[in-house]
Amino acid sequence: MKKLLLLLLFPVTCFSQEFTKAEIERFHKQASAVTIIEDTWGVPHIYGRTDADAVFGMMYVQCLQNFRQVERNYLEVFGRLAEADGDHMIWQDIQMQMIYDTAAAKRDYAASPAWLKKLLHAFADGVNFYLYKHPSVKPVVLKRFEPWFPLMYTDGSIS
Repeated sequence: MKKLLLLLLFPVTCFSQEFTKAEIERFHKQASAVTIIEDTWGVPHIYGRTDADAVFGMMYVQCLQNFRQVERNYLEVFGRLAEADGDHMIWQDIQMQMIYDTAAAKRDYAASPAWLKKLLHAFADGVNFYLYKHPSVKPVVLKRFEPWFPLMYTDGSIS
């Protein structure tokens, strides 16, 4: 019964997905427009020609600094911590799934203006480029980041 309950409550975990040649070319093209300079104190400064370039670079650097926490933030808001931490997190996951709605985030993404979609794609591409460039980093659950993920934060939180 416990296994059936888990299958009903959580989406089926996707197996690791390889990135397509077109995605990898897109990642490299955007990365070539980004400059990251670490100052004397180790603080990264991200420069790009567009806001999307800066978002791409920011997410890449954030993953360099602590990918585990980036993934964990999304596991929490998706209500999927039990997949990483075990059954004792099921009740917290259920609570989060009652508060946050992935279907609404996907609808919001679909209805977003082009300028916002560029930023959302840059977010996902920055994380996915990091995963592509660091194959030794094994995500616990999320093998690929999607552009609608940041729209899960509807309460004004920073992802």
